[in-house]
Amino acid sequence: MEYNRRVIDDELDELMPALPAIALEGAKGVGKTATASARVTTTFDLSDPRQRQIVAADPDLIATSPPPVLLDEWQLEPTVWNRVRHLVDADPTAGGRFLLTGSAGPTRDVKIHSGAGRIVRLVMRPLAMCERGRTTPTVSLTSLFAPGEALISGQSPLRLTDYTEEILRSGFPGIRNLPPRACRMQLDSYLSRILDHDLEESGAVVRRPAALRAWLTAYAAATATTATHTVILDAATPGEGDKPARQTVAVYRENLERLFLLDPLPAWVPSLSPLTRLTVSPKHHLVDPALAARLIGIDAAALLRGEGEQVVPTDGTLLGALFESLAAQTVRVLAQAVEARVGHLRTKNGDQEIDLITEGPDRRVVAFEVKLNPVVVDDDVRHLRWLRESLGEHVADMVVLTTGAQAYRRPDGVAVVPLALLGP
Repeated sequence: MEYNRRVIDDELDELMPALPAIALEGAKGVGKTATASARVTTTFDLSDPRQRQIVAADPDLIATSPPPVLLDEWQLEPTVWNRVRHLVDADPTAGGRFLLTGSAGPTRDVKIHSGAGRIVRLVMRPLAMCERGRTTPTVSLTSLFAPGEALISGQSPLRLTDYTEEILRSGFPGIRNLPPRACRMQLDSYLSRILDHDLEESGAVVRRPAALRAWLTAYAAATATTATHTVILDAATPGEGDKPARQTVAVYRENLERLFLLDPLPAWVPSLSPLTRLTVSPKHHLVDPALAARLIGIDAAALLRGEGEQVVPTDGTLLGALFESLAAQTVRVLAQAVEARVGHLRTKNGDQEIDLITEGPDRRVVAFEVKLNPVVVDDDVRHLRWLRESLGEHVADMVVLTTGAQAYRRPDGVAVVPLALLGP
């Protein structure tokens, strides 16, 4: 199959000539191997026991093979990480020698060096909306950070039903283009593989598989909220006195994050601003909202009718929460490309809340609200206006991401952008 470039390819174009070793990390199925394979001369597939055995027996093989060298699923033979680190130490100026891909970090009992200063880590997520080929982006996140007012224009052919379809198809390249039933079965199989196999392989002991799945389903129903882990646990075990211990759930959560199945959005902590009394609780997200929908067991028709139980009652719908998750996935892909960190903002009393804050290296921010409704009214932008009043020139731009058709700028300066039109 022809390889379709990803946003991360621009990062690799820039970084590989200068850096000896780069690790692409992310959940299984996001496309790490395809992206890395398009750039290398030699590949060692460490998910193949035979190749793993060969590399373990002769670690110098990776040093003598023609570069760039791909070490695919390196965490299955963790010794290669330290070997790459030593090779980089020996010649730190030779760029583009190694690409490592990993769908899990090493377990706690495996001792490896952090790789700091030798191996640069890049996170790869499922396809952002702009990578899915549905339309051509017309609004650049780079331009939103640039001095002056970015031009906001363009029309999107996508409507609410199209975004709902995109949520359910997923951003996994090898799954999303399957026929609908096959797509659903592959997503279910993906979840089962992680819960029934990968989790225990990573070192977690799963004594009650049904309780684990119930907890993960409750977590999915908490998508795009800051529900406490106690609330999620209670929702997973309603009326049950024999609940899993909090420590057990914490171990599950830690390992599911290490497998990149969970992708919580941290609270934004301003580098330099007068804002105080902000919550530090993350927003809950799975790596792809399609997985959340499969866990909950809901289809497009039910989502469009406004059905779907949420762990924490909100003014919105489950579809709105899943759309926010899709927007968060997209913004995080784009933000990494411009060296911006992403978080959410919420004051402790809940008076002010902004869905996504991207902060660039210069400490200026682009703030995003996510609205399922294609029509944006004054009430939808009140939190963005509050942020501008609070931070002044530190706010580079303010954006409402919608399911609408037209990109434009409101008289108050807030940009309204259909999600499908946002690009790098």
